[in-house]
Amino acid sequence: MPKATIRDVAARAGVSTATVSRALSGARPVSPEVAELVRRAAADLGYSGNGIASALRRNRTDTVGMVVPSIANPFFTALVESVEHALQDAGQQLFLCSSRSDPALEAQRLRSLVARQVDGIVISPVHGTESTEAVAWAARELPLVQVDRYVTGVDSDWVGVDDDTALRLVVDHLAGRHVRSAAFVSSQLTNSSTELRLAGFQQHTDRAGIAVEDGQVLLGEYSIAWGRTAGERILRSAHRPDAVVCADDLIAFGVLQACHDLGLDVPGDVLVTGFDDIPYAALSAPPLTTIHQPQEQIAAEAVRLLQRALGREAGPPTRIALPPDLVVRQSTGR
Repeated sequence: MPKATIRDVAARAGVSTATVSRALSGARPVSPEVAELVRRAAADLGYSGNGIASALRRNRTDTVGMVVPSIANPFFTALVESVEHALQDAGQQLFLCSSRSDPALEAQRLRSLVARQVDGIVISPVHGTESTEAVAWAARELPLVQVDRYVTGVDSDWVGVDDDTALRLVVDHLAGRHVRSAAFVSSQLTNSSTELRLAGFQQHTDRAGIAVEDGQVLLGEYSIAWGRTAGERILRSAHRPDAVVCADDLIAFGVLQACHDLGLDVPGDVLVTGFDDIPYAALSAPPLTTIHQPQEQIAAEAVRLLQRALGREAGPPTRIALPPDLVVRQSTGR
């Protein structure tokens, strides 16, 4: 069977070939009724047209690059999925890259995306300072939005959660559970999120009168293995805290494993909290009290800001810190 042409679609829809081109490319508007008529005719005939040629005529490729530190981390997996859905609604496709928490590889990924002529880039930078040069260069080349983490000194939009509010919610919740001492487990202070979460923990425990003993702030990496190691160190100490606050859910899962290994009851002997509310947080033993990040809203705002930049709308960089929610589960008692 011969391949359908634009003339076949025009004949089926009862319109001109120019109208078919406008309806399918979006280059110029047509009425919703005509657009639907053309789309139905194209679908019936199996006509897809030349999307690449259409994009080039509009000086667009309808593709967006995204760079995240790790696709193995469930938080970033869910964030990528939310961005992909938002882009699909905007008629764009996603090119996904993992930087594997390596600033040099991150810079390589950014150069590759720019060379592929994507329309814009969404990125969660690996490092607060070592990522700056590459992110700043990419932002000069293309519209760029930073999500979750950010590097300073870069002329770009940013969307993420309000980390200070998140730690206030956690600490106030623990104070309401009569917690008098707490420890904090996180990754090394290499990015904005990690720095802000530690600062929030210190500020709000001080405000709430919750003691943090020397050696009770441990920094390693975002992993279950580190959470287990840090948890054992904290829980074996002479001054075992009433609660362990974790900078992400993976670390918190490791701390819960350490509690189990040491025969400690959660929340009877110690309370544990996480951050992100990844899907497994409700399935841990016990289910984890954690901060819920509005990933779908973060993705929607990031894509909206990118579309605004692609529309050549002038304006200073926008910073959007979305409010978090505290999800209370059995790891802190109910």
